[in-house]
Amino acid sequence: MQQEKISTSYWLLFLICFLSSIIGGTVSTLMAVYLPIVVKELNLPADVLSNIGAYINALFIYGWAIGGFSWGLISDRIGRKKALLAAISCYGLATIATGFQQSWEGLVLFRFISGFGVGGVLVISFSWLSEIWPSTSRSITIGILSIGIPVGIFSAGLINFFISSWRDGFLIGVLPLLLALIGIWLIKVPDYRASYNKSHNEIQMHHIGFFSEETRANLLTGSLLFSSMLIGLWAIFSWLPTWIQGLVPGTNAQKERGLSMMLMGIGGLTGGFFSGWIVNALGIRKTMAICFGMCTILSFVLFRSNSSFHTIVLVEIGLLAFFFGVSQGALSVYIPQLFPSVIRASSAGFCFNIGRLFTATAVLFVGILVSGLGGYGNAIFLFSLTFPLGWLVLASGRKKINNTTTIQPANP
Repeated sequence: MQQEKISTSYWLLFLICFLSSIIGGTVSTLMAVYLPIVVKELNLPADVLSNIGAYINALFIYGWAIGGFSWGLISDRIGRKKALLAAISCYGLATIATGFQQSWEGLVLFRFISGFGVGGVLVISFSWLSEIWPSTSRSITIGILSIGIPVGIFSAGLINFFISSWRDGFLIGVLPLLLALIGIWLIKVPDYRASYNKSHNEIQMHHIGFFSEETRANLLTGSLLFSSMLIGLWAIFSWLPTWIQGLVPGTNAQKERGLSMMLMGIGGLTGGFFSGWIVNALGIRKTMAICFGMCTILSFVLFRSNSSFHTIVLVEIGLLAFFFGVSQGALSVYIPQLFPSVIRASSAGFCFNIGRLFTATAVLFVGILVSGLGGYGNAIFLFSLTFPLGWLVLASGRKKINNTTTIQPANP
């Protein structure tokens, strides 16, 4: 098959999407690695760590979920470029503001706004590139884009490893602001709106609505698949550093926390990078089934068999993150292509983010779970039980998934 030539403008768009995803990944986990230090600096009692952390993490996830769906709707109406640059600016400003807060209430507010922006950047990036990229290399390109979040998670661990002040760490919000300004001049790729005249757009929107009969089954399947992976892994991302802290009593475990998050990043990065080739070799269904199965097994091993910190813990973290990275690449290729362009961002945003609403609500009760289940490890493992649920959804939805109708985007 002849490889289609991709113009420089397309590569520049990919670069901006990729960089904004990396910084978004950093922002999403930066509070998790600094949380024990933040609670101490704000003079909050140590016994409220789980409760305050739950509020901060939950509101970020709520913001991400609401932002992912809202920015999807916005971009379907005003165009991908304007929406993407606005979402990047949103989380950049909120990240800077987070570092200046003097109360946990302020942290909660600006973490919510940060999540709102990050959620928008991701859904717009995946939707836009799914629309314009040639089919011959789309899965590989989207897979590489999906490693942006793991790279960002690694960066969060790296920042924590070298920068002890959490307020200085949150100055990374300057970078997305600069990226948005650069994007005004660099992004010259027309979005899907240029491919449809007004009458065609109106006709298609009339016949294919968001909850229409044509899209309802795909919305349900896509939402369940992505949510079952997301819920378990978000709990791990959010509380892994605090769990590591408990394995190293008597110290602040700064380096151990940093290493654990860097391993999460490295594993996810590797898995996401190779996900396109794995999907091409094994097929989308088999790839996702393997990922759900391995995440189930590795979560049990990691959180149920370790009571102290040692090297094998880092190996297990890296392997778990690898399969998470592969799953994100595979799901990011699959889900946007289930929907027509005029509702692609909003529909994909719904699938990518509905699970975050349940995740955020559950995170609010982490403090109760930690006390009732005897530690962070047991509480986190409870969230990981969504992985086998995803495997069951994949198995039971075989006919539906194989018979879905996708609308292929025009090639550049």
